[in-house]
Amino acid sequence: MRPAFVMFGLAHLVMLALAFAAPVALAFAARNSPSLDRPIRIILAALLLGGWICWLLLFWQRGWLTLGNGLPLNLCDWAAAALIVALITKRPFAYALGYFWGLGGSLQGLITPDIGYDFPDPQFIFFAINHAGIITALLYLSFMGLRPTLAVLPKVAAATIGYAIVAAVADAALHVNYGFLAAKPVNASVLDFLSPWPWYIPELVAIGLVSLLVYYLPFLGIDIWKRRALQG
Repeated sequence: MRPAFVMFGLAHLVMLALAFAAPVALAFAARNSPSLDRPIRIILAALLLGGWICWLLLFWQRGWLTLGNGLPLNLCDWAAAALIVALITKRPFAYALGYFWGLGGSLQGLITPDIGYDFPDPQFIFFAINHAGIITALLYLSFMGLRPTLAVLPKVAAATIGYAIVAAVADAALHVNYGFLAAKPVNASVLDFLSPWPWYIPELVAIGLVSLLVYYLPFLGIDIWKRRALQG
């Protein structure tokens, strides 16, 4: 019998802890042995790609695969794709997209997973690889020196609006719910605190724009601290 998922149960808490502890440990190892950096990045990229493929295969094997969950139209999918490119190439814009989309979408999914089964069910394991892997990848790249700039924020905002348009068109054409633009998640999520559909959509846009600034604040704080340190 498959164990039902328990929000903030032991397995969920371990998944959350690993998402933040793993990049710290990996960055520490890579900084002490720079030759480890590229293998770590390749392994993380392979995990993200492999986790997504295994997720689809699991849904196909269990008869769950539909147009509503089988297309790469969730924000987490786009974050994973951007981070795979960033891990392989270290391109700043790919990293910036993965950083903001990962924190904006995957972090919420990690905190309030939209799954039915707990560890050791494969649904839980592949969900953890996909979502905790995104957080691990973006934090690892950040710890290894990549960072967003103030100039990239409008580009990320434009790309995010582009994603929303693609997801909304797919939702309307296929009668699906990518990006949760057609309805709120069935399981508990932060969207429960927003207005009913469709009024929560402009609220999501506003929250997204504010989130860009919030997720940029750590780097702004570092810049201010460095500037003050140089001045005296």
